[in-house]
Amino acid sequence: MTGLRIHWGSSLDSGQKKSTEKYRSDLLDLDGAVEYAREADALGVESLLMAQSYGLPDPLPVLSVLARETEKVRFILAYRPGLLSPTLFAQLVNTVSWVSEGRVALNLVAGISPVEQAYYGDFLAHDDRYARADEFLDVLHRFWRGETPLTYEGDHYRLKDARLGLGFWGGGRPEIYISGASGVAQRTALAHGDCWFRYGDTPEAVAEAARPFRDRGVGVGLRMQVLSRPTREEALDDLAEVMRGTDENHRAFVSDFVASADSAAVKNSFRLAEEAGHGWMSPVLWSGAVAYRGGPALCLVGSHAEIAAELMAYKAAGVTQFIFSGWPARDEMRHFYTGVLPLLRDLERAEERDAAGRLAAAAR
Repeated sequence: MTGLRIHWGSSLDSGQKKSTEKYRSDLLDLDGAVEYAREADALGVESLLMAQSYGLPDPLPVLSVLARETEKVRFILAYRPGLLSPTLFAQLVNTVSWVSEGRVALNLVAGISPVEQAYYGDFLAHDDRYARADEFLDVLHRFWRGETPLTYEGDHYRLKDARLGLGFWGGGRPEIYISGASGVAQRTALAHGDCWFRYGDTPEAVAEAARPFRDRGVGVGLRMQVLSRPTREEALDDLAEVMRGTDENHRAFVSDFVASADSAAVKNSFRLAEEAGHGWMSPVLWSGAVAYRGGPALCLVGSHAEIAAELMAYKAAGVTQFIFSGWPARDEMRHFYTGVLPLLRDLERAEERDAAGRLAAAAR
């Protein structure tokens, strides 16, 4: 058996925002981001997700800085096919792999809003964006397999004798995560990805969606929030505190953004939250921040022991990885990696011992 892989959301500041506060898009606190990444490194965080949005600084140059300021933590670079040519993108990723000594993975997202895509001059419809992503990923895989010079004729990309001098650090390629909940997104993940990432749901609902990926040996990851404390009472008290003083103007902004989105993942998360009355979907799964933070804000809330046990339920449902965030992100990272993760690893070791015992008994 293998342990659940746990990643964390990056922060482009010191990571102290509450759940209902609007992101500041007019500044980059690089010193704060470096401090945050260094603490993630010290805590043993496997990877930090470097998100991309019009409202955030571009993740590529920031990742390069953070890679030089850390030693072990990896970085999952979120980017959108169509904004750059696949040749230029491969060149950038290969370069970053050398800056980071291979500590970079990719989270390719086809886009969630036609309005936002139009900011970048991209006017393709939802399914057409995934068709383009298929070609984009096909080209990337060919580069990383060493097919050079590369001539490619597709509906969205044409290359003539393309070649790159600098390959990926150590050979091979980065790990590739594909996000999205639609059928076309899932087909893209099965064809080109190492792991399919989606927003959260209950373990029972995730198990059904995960089955085709388990059958094909492709990982399944969830992007969620978490709020964990030594006791459930403390967790509920802190949940009330981080939701205090809600920014209703920001809630209206998020609502308008979702209305214009064509992402099945985003729409589904808001549907789940509305069906739950923006409250509890299970004893530990809370949807109240989705209205302020969008799809990733479905949140596991409870004691360290409750959260560890729930993660084991997700593992049994076929989940192999998580990308978590919290409010504030840096404080929650400490709570999780010092409180939940040791309990989770204990449960996984106990599960392995039980499985080994059953195999030994069956062999006798």
